[in-house]
Formats: sequence, structure tokens, C-alpha cells
Amino acid sequence: MKVLIQRVKKAGVTINNEPYSNIDKGILALVGIEKGDGIEQVQKLAKKAANLRIFSDEDDKMNRSLVDIQGEMLIVSQFTLCGDCKKGTRPSFDKSAPPEIANKLYEDFIKEIQTYGIKTANGKFGAMMEVSLINDGPVTFMLETNA
Repeated sequence: MKVLIQRVKKAGVTINNEPYSNIDKGILALVGIEKGDGIEQVQKLAKKAANLRIFSDEDDKMNRSLVDIQGEMLIVSQFTLCGDCKKGTRPSFDKSAPPEIANKLYEDFIKEIQTYGIKTANGKFGAMMEVSLINDGPVTFMLETNA
């Protein structure tokens, strides 16, 4: 499982030219589910994303988490995170979980993040989405369970 997190001032999803969801200060999380992932990986990365200290304290040091600042999280499924670009010029998606499994684990990730008291918004699994953001920093981290 891979979760790319970006610290944002705001972020949103548009589908078919219609606003779908948005957040203010917090994290945009792009979630990729791989074959073999399960609830253990979901719980591990949700805990990490919710508690990673990437927000500034009063001394401008990254010392506060999303939970600490009571920020929001926009969670978007993105199977292309699982793409393997090591060979050739066309990504291989052999490592990506089948859609029915990936969708369930994506929904589980959203629920797990909510257990930390974080307000969430999300994209629509499998949809063609436009994701907009105002990156804060920029501050971006890749969280992985099999790294």
C-alpha cells in the first residue's frame, strides 16, 4: 500500500466539471492499493498519516500532526501509485489490487482516518477526477507498507 500525502492549505475534487468535495487546511492523501494489502496495511498507514508531525508549531518546526491541528484530509484513490516504471516506457500495473478489493480497502482507509477524529472528504473510486490543491510548503511524503 502506498499513500502520498501533501500538506495543503486547501484541496478539492471535481468530477464532470462539478465540484465533488473539498477541504481546507490539512492533507491531500493519494491512496494506492496493491495486491496482498489488507486491513493491517490500512491501519498502519492511517495511523502514520494522522500522526505524522508535518505541521509547524509556534517555533516554525514541523512538530504537529493533523490530529494536533484538527486539520482535514481529502482522500483520493489513485491506482497509478502502484505503477512500476522500471522496465520500458510504459508503466506496468501488475502490482495493483483488483478494483473490488482496492475499493473496499480504500473505504476502510477513510473509516480508519475518521477514527482519529479527522474530518474527511474523498474522491470517487474509479472516476476520472480533477484534483486541485494549494500545496503548503511544498511538503510531500510517500508512506509505504512494503518499503
